[in-house]
Amino acid sequence: MSDPCHDYVVLRQYDVNLPMERKYLPIKEAAKMLGVTPLTLRNWDKRGILTAYRNPVNNYRVYRLDQIELFLRKIENSKNRRMGRKIDISMT
Repeated sequence: MSDPCHDYVVLRQYDVNLPMERKYLPIKEAAKMLGVTPLTLRNWDKRGILTAYRNPVNNYRVYRLDQIELFLRKIENSKNRRMGRKIDISMT
């Protein structure tokens, strides 16, 4: 069995190291990945743009990692459509 302290996933260019079993990000790490402030994420949550989950113990906002990655892809696709670019997202 591997040591969980050494099992990390490096998220592409976002420079965020997370333990592999971790699926939720605190607001500060989610904001760093998205390139916005935590206040912006709070406002987006209130407006329904990117909805946060709540930690059941302390009621802090947390974001699912896959939710953040999907949001980033949507932003990238939106930029590419406006610029007329096409990107290959195939896994081959």
